Amino acid sequence: MANMRITSFISAAALCLATALPAAAEKLSLGQISGYLNSFSTASGEFTQINDDGTISTGQIYIKRPGRVRFEYAPPERTLVVADGDTVGIVDPKSNTGPEAYPLHRTPLKIILARNVDLTRERMVTGHASDGKTTTIRAQDPEHPEYGSIELVFTANPVELRQWVINDDAGSRTTVVLGDLETGVRLANSQFKIPGKGPVGRQGD
Repeated sequence: MANMRITSFISAAALCLATALPAAAEKLSLGQISGYLNSFSTASGEFTQINDDGTISTGQIYIKRPGRVRFEYAPPERTLVVADGDTVGIVDPKSNTGPEAYPLHRTPLKIILARNVDLTRERMVTGHASDGKTTTIRAQDPEHPEYGSIELVFTANPVELRQWVINDDAGSRTTVVLGDLETGVRLANSQFKIPGKGPVGRQGD
């Protein structure tokens, strides 16, 4: 199933944050979280991914909203996952079948890659909780809950995205734990071109 294939690469088993967390923090509002996600259009940093089968991968992530993200997996994996604005491409050097491609709008990642993130939309957020150190929300496409959901974990003071978990419609979970994200970095659109797919628009190059 396409969603299972995507989540095995891009996101997903709960993992404790490896970063030191503040002793206590107030629960962040949906407005605060939306404002944080809308406060930057580009970001980069390291990530650790825990797949549903327990395997672990590491690499570098590059985000360019709206609609673009690039996961560069470290050796020995060397997998590349790129969203170019409307398509998610998965390039596996060990595969003989060539890149795989899926519509971005059918993945929960589109929620945080939107041009304007608005988590206050009716039926978008189905869970919103705090453990005193972090705030976790669970979000889905309100029009298509069958596309799966994404759990986002934030710390406060300052607000930062630390982790997400993607849940697909088959019950598979993939976790991505983020290192410190550097925002406002310069990223060319050419970095988000899917190998074997047509050229990406040049705006912002």
